[in-house]
Amino acid sequence: MRKTKPKKRIILPDPKFNDQLVTRFVNNLMLRGKKSVAYKVFYDALEIVESKSKDIESSSLDIWKKALENITPQVEVKSRRVGGATFQVPTEIRPDRKEAISMKNLILFARKRAGKSMCDKLAAEILAAFNNEGGAFKKKEDTHKMAEANKAFAHFRF
Repeated sequence: MRKTKPKKRIILPDPKFNDQLVTRFVNNLMLRGKKSVAYKVFYDALEIVESKSKDIESSSLDIWKKALENITPQVEVKSRRVGGATFQVPTEIRPDRKEAISMKNLILFARKRAGKSMCDKLAAEILAAFNNEGGAFKKKEDTHKMAEANKAFAHFRF
């Protein structure tokens, strides 16, 4: 690359939990620059998670973090062209990209869910991911299966 890499922007922690991970999630959740709406959706979803999971002694924020951890992929496949043929080459993922992928998958599958409001859909997807089920968890499993199936092409890694 000719240009220098841009500096990493500092993300301020959210007002309620004082956590940068929450702010990153809300930034992904936000549509059309409406951050306060995104914060409201996220906090309401966590309240719904809290009310639905009374039997679990951990807080709703811990449940959300565990859910994100459950849907975080370890490997992904990248297309690599070698001598006219395209191979799906399994590669490990950087830690910050792992988080970004898991957040985006959680939000994507929450939006696809059937439900009344985004708060309900997000809460349902968080609980599903916490219990190792749901669309986002299935996506992670499919990614891992794809990488396992193409393990023979790992020597084409770049």
